[in-house]
Amino acid sequence: MHIEYIAAKNTASTEDKRVIMEEITWLHFYLLSLMVYWLYTFLDKKQEWIKRIMLLTISTTYQPATDLGYLLHKNPARLQSFTLNFGQAHVFYPEATAERCTAALLLDINTVQLMRERDKGLSLDQYVNDRPYVASSFLSVAIAETFGSALNGHSKERPALVETAIPLQAQIAALPCRGGEEWLRRLFEPLGYQVTITEHLLDEKFTDWGSSSYYTVTLAATCRLSDLLTHLYVLIPVLDDAKHYWIGDDEVEKLLRHGKGWLETHPERNVISYRYLRHKQSLTRDALSRLIVEESPNDDIEETEQIAEADQETTGNAAAVQDETKQSEEERKPNVHEQRLQAAVEVFRQCEARRVLDLGCGEGRLLKLLLQERQIEHMLGLDVSYQALMLAQRRLHLERMPERQRARIELIHGALTYRDKRLEGYDAAAVIEVIEHLDQPRLAAFERVLFEFARPGTVVVTTPNAEYNVKFETLQAGTFRHQDHRFEWSREQFQTWARQIAERHGYTVRFAEVGPSDEEVGALSQMGVFSRVAIPTTLAG
Repeated sequence: MHIEYIAAKNTASTEDKRVIMEEITWLHFYLLSLMVYWLYTFLDKKQEWIKRIMLLTISTTYQPATDLGYLLHKNPARLQSFTLNFGQAHVFYPEATAERCTAALLLDINTVQLMRERDKGLSLDQYVNDRPYVASSFLSVAIAETFGSALNGHSKERPALVETAIPLQAQIAALPCRGGEEWLRRLFEPLGYQVTITEHLLDEKFTDWGSSSYYTVTLAATCRLSDLLTHLYVLIPVLDDAKHYWIGDDEVEKLLRHGKGWLETHPERNVISYRYLRHKQSLTRDALSRLIVEESPNDDIEETEQIAEADQETTGNAAAVQDETKQSEEERKPNVHEQRLQAAVEVFRQCEARRVLDLGCGEGRLLKLLLQERQIEHMLGLDVSYQALMLAQRRLHLERMPERQRARIELIHGALTYRDKRLEGYDAAAVIEVIEHLDQPRLAAFERVLFEFARPGTVVVTTPNAEYNVKFETLQAGTFRHQDHRFEWSREQFQTWARQIAERHGYTVRFAEVGPSDEEVGALSQMGVFSRVAIPTTLAG
């Protein structure tokens, strides 16, 4: 080796010194890798001190498995270290064969130095805590810093593999979770992961002390690596329910960017947003108003009360949040979506409907309001999404509802473009912000399903008013309010479509505005109320 040669000569040129430092560094990391691999692989993971490692491993059996190195931009043959503002992050590969490859991210947090740099007047608990040892927002930052390209879905060497779903397994050695195993599953299982959880005792020598709030969690799925890293990046701080840095408007942008494509449909999106933004209600309302699928991203749609209530159900510790929520509720006015729902309820009151359809019921917000209307004997909610129906069941608390009340409501899975005899025999139907999610060629099928076959006496349809889009400064010209919208109509287009339906199927129709209004472009949302008056002389072909 160069070290032996130089020692014998007792001389060292600049180049020789560089080589020496490289070999010493390589040797240091090699020994570190062997140590952690030995601990992780051979020792009993139930040993108390092994749990004190903040360690994340990601494994794959995709072949060749070493392509994981290309996705992570980390060579399996090298040991790498990164300096972060709270300590060191080390990336190494305990195993790297063509059949199986594992990448490990190990954090070494210098808590004392971190605390001393921030504040001179510290209490003892700032030094003595679990932060250096358990997965937290520190680990999320480390993922972004060390695996940033993989997190954002970039790979020059394997661009096609970036978009390929491959078998992946991630394990977090020590993950805090105040909500217990059930809360862990509620976060990860809707994303398609097979979740394996090992609960840790407070002290293995004193088992009667009970369980701790720490778990070893293994997630397995066939998915894109960028998706796995994104889910970990967002959900680890949510489980820890704390962040080590200041939360501001930029955190909303991070949440929206990394939550795009999955968070908007996650059944726990309210609590995820609330916890990720460190219980800041104004930021949470902002994030949810731009996130939730069925709404315009410019509407303030989610109640702070619902967010805090969901968090209380999860942790059982939200007394302070409730006080803040009551204050926010007093200051808050009904948002646009609530105005749409209230308008539909008022129509049903006026027509004295007893049996009501909610088509595209989503999470069951309208159904929850209709339960308060005593004259309504039965209501049926239909949606194409199983996930939405599960969330509606939770929102309505059907499992705890009295039997007589429970008999009033029914949730079914189905599509609005296929005839369904279960929809027949109802007095009224609501189609709230739904038709714009259908491809326009499918509107004819929707028309026949509802107006020709189901034929309720009254139908309420609402849809965005495209003319109002110019009022949104952040909405680019020619784009829709939501990525899932297939079209957005002007008032004239909507009224023309509605009048043609009414004429073909024996209905009259009147129009109303919902939400903020402008003299030139009209209201944010538009509503058509169809009333059946006669048997149609001609049917749609």
